[in-house]
Amino acid sequence: MAGANVVEFTTANWAAEVEQSTVPVLVDFWAPWCGPCRRLAPTIDSLATKYAGKVKVGKLNTDDHGDIAGKFRISGIPAVLIFKGGAEATRLVGLQPEAAFDKALEQLV
Repeated sequence: MAGANVVEFTTANWAAEVEQSTVPVLVDFWAPWCGPCRRLAPTIDSLATKYAGKVKVGKLNTDDHGDIAGKFRISGIPAVLIFKGGAEATRLVGLQPEAAFDKALEQLV
């Protein structure tokens, strides 16, 4: 479901991929049954390509990794959190246009 530049985040790789990342990290919290999440997928793929090398872009399946989703109080999906220095910097909830993500990312890169 994800493009070549999109990382699959899991409970196992969360610390290394997100908390210890030296670049900002955009995390798409999603689930396979979520229609708006599926509609957001092409935007996430586009952002991963556009920001390759500057921002790490990935997805976390909330059904498979509910512990991480719970830690960040994800109550509705899609939810996109952008981390910088291992801490949450921005949160966008619901289906958003690509321009909204561009605006948030440009402030961090």
